[in-house]
Amino acid sequence: MATPSVYNNTGGVFLTANFYGYIRVSSIEQNEARQIIELTKYGIIKKNIFMDKLSGKDFNRPQYQKLKNKIRAGDVLVVKSIDRLGRNYEEIQIEWREIVKEKKADIVVLDMPILDTRTNKDLIGTLISDIVLQLLSYVAQAERENIRQRQAEGIAAAKARGAHLGRFPEPIPQDFYLVYEKYENGLWNRKRAAEEMKLSLNQFDWLVRKHRKALKNPTSGP
Repeated sequence: MATPSVYNNTGGVFLTANFYGYIRVSSIEQNEARQIIELTKYGIIKKNIFMDKLSGKDFNRPQYQKLKNKIRAGDVLVVKSIDRLGRNYEEIQIEWREIVKEKKADIVVLDMPILDTRTNKDLIGTLISDIVLQLLSYVAQAERENIRQRQAEGIAAAKARGAHLGRFPEPIPQDFYLVYEKYENGLWNRKRAAEEMKLSLNQFDWLVRKHRKALKNPTSGP
């Protein structure tokens, strides 16, 4: 995509310094590379990309607040998807109104080209954008609620099966050693071994690493 530009009334072209990008990842483990690639492809210069690696449960985020303080009338905020602006329907609406209505800046949502406030500024275009915004922000909130519900149901089901959740305390459970011997000798694969102990694959792998570390350094204990 061509580098974005803003034109003045005499036909001159301003630099892209008034285009800003915002990235949010919900934790420090998530990879922000995909969002950075999309913003730089659009033409956002690196110094104008702001990123928070924090929980999105509220908007007390230092980089987001710094970005909002810099935005002025005529500036453009570019985000990969609508949920970068908020974690629920109400927050997305509030942030959108503040930037577009109060600050008189524009917003571009890369995943939904119709949500580009620089275009279709007539009454019908604005109405269509508002309807799409409300629909998408509602869908984003509903999907997060569905994810939380599925997670809760999965935890409840695991507890009902007697599965262990999280890491084991010291020492390693005694029934692990017999299972590990069969796994180590190739009699059982990871899936079978984990199922025998009612563990997830990640939990079984953690016990295996812990046991092998203890074998290499017997003085440290299991």
